[in-house]
Amino acid sequence: MTRHRLSDEQWELIADLFPLPAKTGRRPTDRRLVLDGILWILRSGAPWRDLPEEEFGPWETIYGLFDAWNRHGLLNKILHRLQSAAIDAGAIDQQLWCVDGTIVRAHRCAAGGGKKTIQRSRRITH
Repeated sequence: MTRHRLSDEQWELIADLFPLPAKTGRRPTDRRLVLDGILWILRSGAPWRDLPEEEFGPWETIYGLFDAWNRHGLLNKILHRLQSAAIDAGAIDQQLWCVDGTIVRAHRCAAGGGKKTIQRSRRITH
């Protein structure tokens, strides 16, 4: 599953963004392993509970850190740093951005379908 993991060069770019672990308490989970687990979920589209525990550890730990890092803006910093490196290397074309529409789901009413309503019986008046 190396395609879902960061390369060593990518990890070196972002490793300094993570805070140092506390000197007391439980041993911290390997941050690179956690980030690889988050990337696995985002790239595969699988539910959190389907995260391979033997590869990444308990899904609750990975999700908890994902939620905290997202709340504190760490994931945005990681994204910007990796994007900047890819732009500098010429791997990203800044003029063209595409979204694959085959995976974007829209609700029925987004296409003008509207809600289904139950027809009420009409009252007959003479």
